[in-house]
Amino acid sequence: MRDGEYPDGSKVLRAKIDMASGNLNLRDPVMYRVLRAHHHRTGNAWCIYPMYDWAHGQSDALEGVTNSLCTLEFEDHRPLYQWFLEQLIVIDRLDFKNPPLQTEFARLNLSHTVLSKRKLIELVKYNHVQGWDDPRMPTIAGLRRRGFTPESITNFCDRIGVAKKTSVVDVALLEHCVREDLNQRAQRRMAVLNPLKVVITNYPEGQSEELDAVNNPNDEAAGSRKVAFGREFYIERSDFMEDAPRKFFRLSVGREVRLRYAYFVTCTGYETDDDGNVTTVLATYDPDTHGGSAPDGRKVKATIHWVSADHAVAGTVVLYDRLFTDSHPGAEGGDPL
Repeated sequence: MRDGEYPDGSKVLRAKIDMASGNLNLRDPVMYRVLRAHHHRTGNAWCIYPMYDWAHGQSDALEGVTNSLCTLEFEDHRPLYQWFLEQLIVIDRLDFKNPPLQTEFARLNLSHTVLSKRKLIELVKYNHVQGWDDPRMPTIAGLRRRGFTPESITNFCDRIGVAKKTSVVDVALLEHCVREDLNQRAQRRMAVLNPLKVVITNYPEGQSEELDAVNNPNDEAAGSRKVAFGREFYIERSDFMEDAPRKFFRLSVGREVRLRYAYFVTCTGYETDDDGNVTTVLATYDPDTHGGSAPDGRKVKATIHWVSADHAVAGTVVLYDRLFTDSHPGAEGGDPL
């Protein structure tokens, strides 16, 4: 076989164990097969290659691995893993008094995604995603691009632990871990994704001012920054309703809210286009509430973010959703792709 006298797939080398064994993996398993494939290190010097079960234990032993951790599908392979190591030690091919031990655990399964390398390769190969570092991919490169910190991933792994029973972990827990970590370290900025203009009718035209904004309320060392404020600014369209229900505490006609770091404002009306869509919200502000607190002690039930219309900077924001809409893709035996 090694001399290349046999064509690919025509011959195999098997270990003689027990064809009557109750464990199929011990029924004279294949160790080597003929395969002419270019290797990135040895080139074309070899035309035979080892099977995984035969190479697994040897690699672990030679590299000094004490505990080989595998997923549950390798549990039936453990007797073969041990058998190969024992035979190699007996014939003095491995000088290893304490051979490595194989331990199995349940693989990690996340909702709304797949972790199988075979399925992830298909996502990349057929351009369902932009590559291995697509921010929706459950790869380290993808998670890094999406903004996951190493600490958040480590915290997630600590929380779910290692188990013997197969289960599916909700991806929301992973997202919670990164939010929890970033909440302690990330600097805050205000942005509006679906803008609606607000005009403060009693604010002087042409005037603007700078307000102090905290960079991170959980980290005093992060300091503060200046944000520009003026007569016109943008808020999220979802922060205003024309005919608001009783428990809607954001902007609506006659209701008062706090602009973060700025003032209390009260909606007095709004303007619409020919189709009835709201284009501008009209409001008044209380100049005595500079910084977001009222000297008379009155309270408001909502604080909304904003950006100055004259100082806003346009940008592109990409909102990534789950990789699959199905919470358990492929669970019913179908192909999730």
